[in-house]
Amino acid sequence: MIEILRVVGIGAAILIAGFLAGIYYRKLVVDARVNSAEQNAKRILEDVKKEAIALKKEVIAEGKEEIANLKLKNDEDIKRQRFELQKLENRILVKEEAIEKKAAFIEKKEQLLIQKEKEIDEIKNSLNETLKKEVLRLEAIAELTKEEAKAILVKKMEEDARYEAAKEIKKIETQTREEADKIAKNIIAQAIQRCAVEHVTEMTVSVVNLPNDEMKGRIIGREGRNIRVFENLTGINIIVDDTPEAVILSSFDPVRREIAKVTLENLIIDGRIHPARIEEMYDKASKLINDEIKAQGEAAVFDTGIGEINPGLVKVLGRLKYRTSYGQNVLMHSKEVAYISGIIASELGTNIKKAKRAGLLHDIGKALTHDIEGSHALIGAELAKRLHEDYEVCHAIEAHHNEIETETLLDVIVQVADAISGARPGARRETIESYVKRLESLEKIASEFKGIEKSYAIQAGREIRVIVKPDEVDDEMSAVIARDIAKKIEGEMEYPGQIKVTVIRESRAIEYAK
Repeated sequence: MIEILRVVGIGAAILIAGFLAGIYYRKLVVDARVNSAEQNAKRILEDVKKEAIALKKEVIAEGKEEIANLKLKNDEDIKRQRFELQKLENRILVKEEAIEKKAAFIEKKEQLLIQKEKEIDEIKNSLNETLKKEVLRLEAIAELTKEEAKAILVKKMEEDARYEAAKEIKKIETQTREEADKIAKNIIAQAIQRCAVEHVTEMTVSVVNLPNDEMKGRIIGREGRNIRVFENLTGINIIVDDTPEAVILSSFDPVRREIAKVTLENLIIDGRIHPARIEEMYDKASKLINDEIKAQGEAAVFDTGIGEINPGLVKVLGRLKYRTSYGQNVLMHSKEVAYISGIIASELGTNIKKAKRAGLLHDIGKALTHDIEGSHALIGAELAKRLHEDYEVCHAIEAHHNEIETETLLDVIVQVADAISGARPGARRETIESYVKRLESLEKIASEFKGIEKSYAIQAGREIRVIVKPDEVDDEMSAVIARDIAKKIEGEMEYPGQIKVTVIRESRAIEYAK
């Protein structure tokens, strides 16, 4: 036991001695290392401090050098700015002196103006007073108020203005006529002179001559059967009256009337008049007239030289031979319009053949107006379109009575040619009622203007002569009145061609020998 304790004690002593030796050894080694590290750190710190001091000195030197450069540069900028400021200051001083001088001058002017304004106000007040007095005196002398005098002055100014305008209008019209009439009259004159076409005057009745009055009874037949069959077949009326050796065929359809006329003439020549013979002669006359219509259409196309044309248009064109307008044969009129259109087109340098074509076809709708309601211009244009006629030709047909707006030169050419053909003296006839009515309307329109003494419609209504009162209308105002009358006639009346307005002003000096 004791031995165990001894061994344990020895072991414990050895452990304690080893522990203490380790602590001692560790302390010596660690302290040595710590001391070495502290020395290194101190050395490094001293090196860093030295480098920092050197760097600091270097940076301070560079900073001082840069500050010196900046200071020098700033000194130069300040000197330059001071120099410029000095220049500006000198200029401002000069301007201030000039402004002060101008201000002094303006002040003097203002004083003078104020003084002038006072003087003007005094003069104005004085003039107003004088004007009021003079106005009162004038009103008392003239027995007119200010408004009445103003109205008279305005009226006088208007009259003077119209007078000056009339002089200028007359001058312009004279110059225009001198330049334009030469060309226009030359073209129209050539067109009229070079066109010579016969006209056939036809009415809505045809007269058939009989060899004797006994033939009237044979035409009527037993109990009127012959005349009934004839009228039913032909669609026209036979007028059997007291006219010796003649009967009258009446119808608004000229083709039917012509067929009936040929039928009756053949029956009279044959001498056998009964229902079966009437039907036979009617068929022959219908074929004959239809062949004649085709031949007339082809002849018109050939005469005008317009080239190929649709057969349907040729047939309808031939029907115009039996159609009249105001006593003017429509086929002859169409051919004349074609000739005139071609002449005008040649003068203007446009397509002559197309102009002739449009002129020949312009009234083709009149052949159908007995069968179709509407304007012959629109009907003719629609027919031409359906038969594949040229667009410009169709448009010229449609526009020749201004039912649509004109678009091309061809439209205007056809209108002018149609007017020339229809308006020339003797081309057409009017009924006495419409003729008298037109003359009365012309004279009435002319008489409505102020200063008109008398008016007379002459030359079959193609000229109106107006006599004015010389003490109310002068020469210049005569031109204005003529122009106003022409414009009113254009706006209120319908007429073929043109109407000449002549204003006559006459001054007479009358004395008596006693």
